[in-house]
Amino acid sequence: MNEKINIQDLSLEEKAALLSGRNAWETASIERLPIASVVLTDGPHGVRNLAAEVRQAGFGVAEPATCFPTAAALGSSWDADLLTRVGEALGAESRAAGVAVLLGPGVNIKRSPLCGRNFEYLSEDPLVTGRLGAALVSGVQSKGVGASVKHFAANNQETDRMRVSAEADERTLREIPGGPPLSRPFS
Repeated sequence: MNEKINIQDLSLEEKAALLSGRNAWETASIERLPIASVVLTDGPHGVRNLAAEVRQAGFGVAEPATCFPTAAALGSSWDADLLTRVGEALGAESRAAGVAVLLGPGVNIKRSPLCGRNFEYLSEDPLVTGRLGAALVSGVQSKGVGASVKHFAANNQETDRMRVSAEADERTLREIPGGPPLSRPFS
């Protein structure tokens, strides 16, 4: 069913429910309209899908899944075709597990070796990250699964990560670590 829904058809409570979700890994459904709940899951390196009975808690033992090399390892290949094939495999596994949206890839630029999540990011170079990230997303989407690109910028520490405020001026955000400052934005 491809019935179009106008946002004005939703009550304020229904709009809020769509933003907050059914639980940590599922969107809310709107029973009176054709809006079904969908499952999202972490998965830049494998589909970390939780069994339905533990999704409410947000964490628990995940269903078995293929564990792919980390983004840091895949990024070292500079091989967009490889990333597309990995994305296709992630998309196929997501679809088989009933996952509608895979949360990944992470495209943050590595700025410090102390970042505890550098393994989740493709490269220190924005061009390489962009091309490889796009290839991975294209592969996932080719299987009818959504990809949610995450960790765009300044996600470079784990200490107090749920409350930290990462503030940086524009020049800092445009500089590539170890390289000359950029004089203009990427085009």
